[in-house]
Amino acid sequence: MKRLLLVLFAGLVLAGCATTGEDPLAPKTVHSVNLKRYQGTWYELARLPMYFQRNCAQSEARYTLQPDGNLGVLNRCLTEDWQWEEVKGTAYPQVPGKTDKLWVEFDTWFSRLIPGTAKGQYWVLYVSDDYKTAIVGDPSRRYLWLLSRTPTVNGVVREELLSKARQQGYDTTRLIWRTSDRQMAKTSN
Repeated sequence: MKRLLLVLFAGLVLAGCATTGEDPLAPKTVHSVNLKRYQGTWYELARLPMYFQRNCAQSEARYTLQPDGNLGVLNRCLTEDWQWEEVKGTAYPQVPGKTDKLWVEFDTWFSRLIPGTAKGQYWVLYVSDDYKTAIVGDPSRRYLWLLSRTPTVNGVVREELLSKARQQGYDTTRLIWRTSDRQMAKTSN
């Protein structure tokens, strides 16, 4: 019996040494993002519900590569009453040299009060070869954004993005889709 327990314990120790340290249940990232190509404007096609975006009808993010290799972030949100809200921040690698998993920290009163505590995980789960569409989420699968360089995409691209998000374990039935310009115009009348 002692020998069996010793063999089992040794097996567990060896198995523990063989792991990569990553959560096997976490979404898979793209492993590398060319931040120079990633910079620019991305339009949010859809997102999972998020408190900070609860009033957003249309959202966009502008990323600017900084000399230190981090990304400057400007998130803008157009509310249904045609008011722009925006917040600035910085995105930087969670692991130096790896560009697929970033921390995003916004410049808010809270982040100024307690630096380093108001940051979110920004995992790039997919980016098309031409850097025209992307999927971003977080490891808990509570947050998800389908992004494009244009405010709309055709049905084939939309379904491709949805399929990739579902394959990663995200509940796409809860997505909030971008309000079209036409719908926005109707609500303002």
